[in-house]
Amino acid sequence: MSRATEENNRRLLRARDAMDRSYAEPLDVPTLARIAHVSEAHFIRSFRATFGETPNRYLQRRRVERAMWLLRSTDKSVTDICMDVGFASLGTFSRVFRDIVGEPPSVYRERGPLPPVPSCFAMAWTRPSSFGEAPGR
Repeated sequence: MSRATEENNRRLLRARDAMDRSYAEPLDVPTLARIAHVSEAHFIRSFRATFGETPNRYLQRRRVERAMWLLRSTDKSVTDICMDVGFASLGTFSRVFRDIVGEPPSVYRERGPLPPVPSCFAMAWTRPSSFGEAPGR
């Protein structure tokens, strides 16, 4: 791996770490590209080539992952969870959730509470796939 490739990967990881840390904040491509110290077009292209999905889709998936946990471990309303994880619109949240998980948030919640295992295992097991498959299917 060339030195330039390693540096580019470090920059992309810096932006991805920011998304993991601040998923509920209003993050956009210009902000993330600044974090990575690259142009917006280069950031989108490089991120997709490196991680297999666009920055926007990665951020949506992280938000949905957190929402999945909240839906099955709290009594918060779907609307409150939508806002807590960084979506500004319930309609967008429901559509993205359904696209990633394969069912609406309310149906997912009906599965009941998460099993009594360490949360890291439960979150890993229920983590939505970036390859279009719903978890557990």
